Amino acid sequence: MTSVNSESLNNIHLGINIDHAATIREQRKTTYPNLVDIVAAAERGGADGITLHLREDRRHIQDADVYDLKSIIKTKMNLEMAATEEMLAIACKVKPEDVCLVPEKREELTTEGGLDVLAQKDRLAEMCSEFNANGIRVSMFIEPAVDQIEASAEVGAGVVELHTGKYAELGGADREKELERLYQAASFAHSLGLIVNAGHGLEYENVIAIKDLPHLYELNIGHSIIARALMVGVESAVKEMKQIVE
Repeated sequence: MTSVNSESLNNIHLGINIDHAATIREQRKTTYPNLVDIVAAAERGGADGITLHLREDRRHIQDADVYDLKSIIKTKMNLEMAATEEMLAIACKVKPEDVCLVPEKREELTTEGGLDVLAQKDRLAEMCSEFNANGIRVSMFIEPAVDQIEASAEVGAGVVELHTGKYAELGGADREKELERLYQAASFAHSLGLIVNAGHGLEYENVIAIKDLPHLYELNIGHSIIARALMVGVESAVKEMKQIVE
């Protein structure tokens, strides 16, 4: 296993994904839990940003949430979205600080795998150009693969978010192998001048190895924190994760 790089950031930013709080609300189409209250509690707990995914099927976050939350988030908004004309138009109107382009399939329970940047470079380059012109930082949610990292830099993204889902699902030697791949990907992305983020499937135990990725800037975590919040509340759940990753 690669040893901890001395250049790893000690102060890793923590983005809190609030999608699953919205999932609870949408199960019965209620007005609760109120996402404004969820965001406020997350920021009190030490969140450095709020992540929300406006999906094509609107299964959790709704359009109104994006507009309403933009005005009350005190840290920054990271809007996850598919690479579509509809989402491009919404983002350029809302102007979140960050957008993260992700793959999306209607039948999936949650985002599966990374975006294939290499297969759609021309289209993504056009989108990045428009985002950048609107002062929006662009992240590509990708597998920890050299060709996808290179393609992300070439299309004009400033950030890559390395998909940690495989690491989270694996065990034993397979997990160690995937962790090594993440280490090498983080170093390579940094060498190209990209900001390195990571996320997916992370919880209070498996995040310990991930937080030591070299040059890591930000972790985006949602499901495990919202689940923990059922027991201790959002503010405390975020605070516990923040203490682990710092």
